[in-house]
Amino acid sequence: MKVEIQIDAACTEPQVIIRTAQVDEAVQALAKRISDTPPQWLVGSRDGEMEILKPSELIRVFADGGKTVAVTENGTYDLRLRLYEAEERLPRSSFVRISKSEIVNLQKVKSFDLSFTGTICIRFLNGTATYVSRRYVREIKQILGV
Repeated sequence: MKVEIQIDAACTEPQVIIRTAQVDEAVQALAKRISDTPPQWLVGSRDGEMEILKPSELIRVFADGGKTVAVTENGTYDLRLRLYEAEERLPRSSFVRISKSEIVNLQKVKSFDLSFTGTICIRFLNGTATYVSRRYVREIKQILGV
C-alpha cells in the first residue's frame, strides 16, 4: 500500500482519499477504520470545571470505585468515560494497559523495576509508582523487549 501526505495551507481539516482499482474487504476495512477514529483527547472535570486533556499530558488513567480518573502533571481529573472508552481514544503507540483497571503513558515512565517476583513496578517521572498485574506482565515484557 502506498501512503502519501500532501501539505496544503488552504486545507482547514485533514482529508483522506483512498484511490483503488476496486473496493474489496481490505479497502472497506481501511475506510471504516479511518472514519471510526475517535477523538484523540479526553475531557476531565476538576473543581466543577471541564478541561480538555491532551494525551501527551496524561501520566495514567485508572478506574477507582466506579469512576475513571486521569492523572496529569497538573493534577487529577474525573472522566465521564469508562476505562475502555478512554483507552480507545488514546494512541496505542504511547499508552498500554497494565491491569484490568489501569492504563499508563509509556512516555511518562522513568523506570521499570522487574525485581518483584511475578510483577513489575513502574516508576513515573513525577515520582509516583504503580504495578503491572500478573496477567499483563508478559505483554509489558514484550513491549520492552525483555
